[in-house]
Amino acid sequence: MSSGKTVKELMVDAFTFPHIPYWFTIKEAMWIIKKAFLEGEKCVRPMVVLVFDEKYNLVGTLTPRRVLRGLEPKFMKTSANIEGIAPDESLLSIIWDTLYYTESKNLSEYPVTEVMKPIQFFVEPDDPVTKASYIMIRNDLIVLPVLEKKKKLVGIITTLDIFTDLSNIVLNE
Repeated sequence: MSSGKTVKELMVDAFTFPHIPYWFTIKEAMWIIKKAFLEGEKCVRPMVVLVFDEKYNLVGTLTPRRVLRGLEPKFMKTSANIEGIAPDESLLSIIWDTLYYTESKNLSEYPVTEVMKPIQFFVEPDDPVTKASYIMIRNDLIVLPVLEKKKKLVGIITTLDIFTDLSNIVLNE
């Protein structure tokens, strides 16, 4: 049932996605996310911002979910994890309305490196799509960089690309 396709047949240009330097703050990344995905004419799916270093090497990815996680005050994380007991909902409401916004605003000044998902995995253009699929499923990735000669970024493959390809095979048989 394999399509026999290679990654280069499904990958998209990396610059289809918004990108930022690693020294941007979470707040600056929020502006990019808002402009690119929420206010833009074309909403790229999945909603991922690529994070680059000063030599334009891809170092990580950032999603709205990771941003929200980064803005969650530390006291909320601690209280939610004490012996697996969820905090009292009425207490959370009071905390949310008074302290959450203040601390979140402070946390938004942290660099995106604090919340981005570092790049650990990649595929090459001539790798089979099945390899990309395996890596993405096993590591819970929504995008996977495509590097030429393990160095140069030439594209991105997404779970949506793989899903579309696989659904075409499954539904047409």
